[in-house]
Amino acid sequence: MTRVKICGITNLKDALAAVQCGVDALGFVFADSPRKIEPADAKKIIFEIPPFVTTVGVFVDAPAEQVWEIALSCRLDALQFHGNESPEYCRGFDKGVIKAFRVKDRSIIDEIARYHVDAYLLDSSSGGGTGKRFNWDLVREIEDPIILAGGLTPENVGEAIRRIRPYAVDISTGVERSPGKKDHHKIEEFIRNVRQCDGDN
Repeated sequence: MTRVKICGITNLKDALAAVQCGVDALGFVFADSPRKIEPADAKKIIFEIPPFVTTVGVFVDAPAEQVWEIALSCRLDALQFHGNESPEYCRGFDKGVIKAFRVKDRSIIDEIARYHVDAYLLDSSSGGGTGKRFNWDLVREIEDPIILAGGLTPENVGEAIRRIRPYAVDISTGVERSPGKKDHHKIEEFIRNVRQCDGDN
């Protein structure tokens, strides 16, 4: 079954709507972004989320001490790194670690090989939260656990799953009304289309 992560959660209403729709994981951005959330606000939301929904903190080149402080305070299940974090940096955490990569060309395969993390998030070269997709054919041969992101929508997620067979799909912009504000109908449609694609295969 393809896991679903809704990223850029900024309020409890959106978080609970995603949970009700059957989301597997929720992402909270602690880096500069229109979807940035303060740790104290994330903590309040996370403490209202059912225990079997994975909570993921998103960081960009943050000091390890800061990451640990937020992770412990908010009881994060996993850490997602979107900057230039080194393989050594990523190995310094005993929580689930997701490393994000911007896909420009096939050199991404060699870049991923340098890391040994729990999952590899593949995003467009323009970075997270832009709503732009990359050439999926560039990563079809990667066998490691892939989280596919970048330009996904309720309309194209089925095609993405059929072509890439990712471990998970990650969406933010594609289910928003405005930055940081989710469209609950789009969340429902996105997750329904993922489950339907899983059922067809």
